[in-house]
Amino acid sequence: MKKINFKIVIYIILGLAAVFALDYFLLRNTVAEDEHNHEEHAGGEKEKEESSSAAKEVELNEAQFKAANIELGTFAQKNLSEVVNANGYTELPPQNQADVSVHVTGVVSRINVIEGQQVRKGQVLATVESPEFARLQESYITSKSNLEFLKLEFERQKTLSEENVNSKKVFQRTKADYETEKARFASLGKQLSLMNLSSSSATGSMPLVAPISGSVTNINIKIGSNAEVGKPLLSIVDNSKLHVDLLVYEKDLGKVKPGQTVRFVLTNQDNTEIKGRVFNISQSFENDTKSVAVHAEILNPGTSLIPGMYVNALIDVGAKPVNALPADAVVRAEGREYIFILEEGHKEESHDEKEGHDHGDGHGHEDAHDEKEGHAHDDGHAHEDEGNMFHFQRIEVKTGTSQLGFVQVTPLQEIPKDAKIVLKGAYYIQSHLIKSAGGGGHAH
Repeated sequence: MKKINFKIVIYIILGLAAVFALDYFLLRNTVAEDEHNHEEHAGGEKEKEESSSAAKEVELNEAQFKAANIELGTFAQKNLSEVVNANGYTELPPQNQADVSVHVTGVVSRINVIEGQQVRKGQVLATVESPEFARLQESYITSKSNLEFLKLEFERQKTLSEENVNSKKVFQRTKADYETEKARFASLGKQLSLMNLSSSSATGSMPLVAPISGSVTNINIKIGSNAEVGKPLLSIVDNSKLHVDLLVYEKDLGKVKPGQTVRFVLTNQDNTEIKGRVFNISQSFENDTKSVAVHAEILNPGTSLIPGMYVNALIDVGAKPVNALPADAVVRAEGREYIFILEEGHKEESHDEKEGHDHGDGHGHEDAHDEKEGHAHDDGHAHEDEGNMFHFQRIEVKTGTSQLGFVQVTPLQEIPKDAKIVLKGAYYIQSHLIKSAGGGGHAH
């Protein structure tokens, strides 16, 4: 019995020893695995951090830089907050528009201009012929001769009347005839002047002249057309006095005053900003819209402006400019907003320049050259000169008010005052940055 109990105790002790040995082995493996996982996690975080750091920078070679049409610039001072938004049209005053018509019916015999042609005031645009013109010129010449005769007769009868040689009745009749012909001659001369007809001969042709300088917009006639009284034959506009009519609603009307600056862009054109100044405010509502027309002169007109263009405008009613950039300069990624700046002095040397430096230092240039040639032969591609490399850095920013294609921008880190900011082509650089982050290096 004692032997049996002793054996049982021995078995129990051996079993416990085996359990303790198994637990110790499993514990060591667990600790080793935890340490390995921790090292991998730390390495992954470091790699992620390095990748994130690398993703803030991107390089373009000279060909890529030119192909992307990248434009560099700095912040612009814009008043984007204290403004009144308004829409409107480009308008032309009536005194800068003209229709050419006739006072007497005739037939068009010649046309000297085409639509869109620039003309000056007094220039002959077309010629109209009619027998009425010849009869009018003939009447003028006849009246001129009669007037000269009646003037002499009037002076003679006046002298005789003063000397009591003839009766007062004869003198009064002569005076009446003279005054009548004098009025008729003046009337005929005025008619010839209005129709630009010659007063020296009866030609029967009338020139149509430009009443203002400008551009011919409509030609409603052709050779042989009947020029009718009251119907415009040609139209001319002078766009040099073009202005903008903006519709401002009643709630904003009290903020608008003459002299305020206006900035607007053409809706169907590019985002080129045009400047103007308020010079007049209408005193009545426009077509029951509860809006009032605000007239603004254009300070930097261009040749592309014509009457009737639709515009979006801002009227500056305050004076708090902020740092602004074109909307295309800001890219959005990972739920944040960024701009790119060019790092000055960070342009890598071309292959030829590097080779020149290798030759200049006198150390190992032949081996390096051979190694490069061997590498070129191995991969089957010769390394061409890529030119200068442009290094861009991505900067996180916060945006604010956006108006007329510009947006308020506040960098979240300090940048140089004269930093060259990418105004156009930022999304192209962002695409290369994404490729760079995915490939583990810069996009060359």
